[in-house]
Amino acid sequence: MQLSNRMRKLASLVTKGNRLADVGTDHAYIPIALVREGRIPSALAMDVNQGPLSRAREHIRSSGLDTYIETRLSDGLEKLRSEEADTVLIAGMGGMLTVRILEGGFHCLDTVQELILQPQSDIQEVRKWLYVHGYRIVAEDVAEEDGKYYPMMKAVPGREEMPQEAELYYGNVELQRAPDLLCACLLKQLAREQNVMESLRRCGKEGTKRAREVECAMERIGDQMRRLRAAKEGEEAFHI
Repeated sequence: MQLSNRMRKLASLVTKGNRLADVGTDHAYIPIALVREGRIPSALAMDVNQGPLSRAREHIRSSGLDTYIETRLSDGLEKLRSEEADTVLIAGMGGMLTVRILEGGFHCLDTVQELILQPQSDIQEVRKWLYVHGYRIVAEDVAEEDGKYYPMMKAVPGREEMPQEAELYYGNVELQRAPDLLCACLLKQLAREQNVMESLRRCGKEGTKRAREVECAMERIGDQMRRLRAAKEGEEAFHI
């Protein structure tokens, strides 16, 4: 079984030796790969729907890992008990759904050592939730598949001040494992916003609320690009 780039990077963020709870597991590829490699001792493969859970169970059985990976029908973290997992992985869902799942996990998250999150949208709301609820982000990464970019992060318990807006959207460049991919992602987003702005100008809508939103987005991207450039220049200077 070959993990995709996105799944491989998510798996690499899991701390060796941790027990994993994979929320929205689908095919259970990540738990299977990590147990098979000896990176983790056990896992819970959880999903809200019986169909994906049945697929996961079949993959686990065919891999001979029934003893090490348990499947569990659960709406988010609802059925995860306290002290059952060290790592919680939530990937491939919208940001607001990710936040809802985290909000529903207060009964068990106080015994979880790390959260690995890969929201498909509203990533700034996920980062904001983490800072408000006493987490700090310790790693950022980006995966690229078929021309699409997938930002992800690892967070652990620990208080930190709320960062500036650009960091909420795009992460701390000092923690970024794939700065070149982040740069490519930002350039793609900037081109998209510039195209929208050009369309608005052609329609005479420069002063609209939508135009102001696009301008703010371009400013955020520019701010993050400057941060990336400064971090790269600092790293190059350090190695001289």
